[in-house]
Amino acid sequence: MDSSRGQNGIQQLLAAEQEAQQIVNAARNAKLARLKQAKEEAEKEVAEFRAQMEAEYQRKLTETSGDSGANVKRLEKETDAKIQHLKTEAERISGDVVGMLLKHVTTVRY
Repeated sequence: MDSSRGQNGIQQLLAAEQEAQQIVNAARNAKLARLKQAKEEAEKEVAEFRAQMEAEYQRKLTETSGDSGANVKRLEKETDAKIQHLKTEAERISGDVVGMLLKHVTTVRY
């Protein structure tokens, strides 16, 4: 009887060990599944953030490069206007400058 009781106790211990092993394996699998899900969610969030930043970068790039042609045209107009203004001023005062230079060159100091 003691022998069957001992065998029965061993069987119970083996069954309990197997049950505990199944519980541990189930918990490990659940943990791995949660980690995999968290990793997928994080990768999804990173991809969304990257796409958002890329879209914002492209928008800013388009704004600045799109205006680049307009900026060049505006700068060319401003430059042409300034050159024209300088030419007009030079024509306006060139007579006075020539007269002043002639006066200083022809005046003899003793």
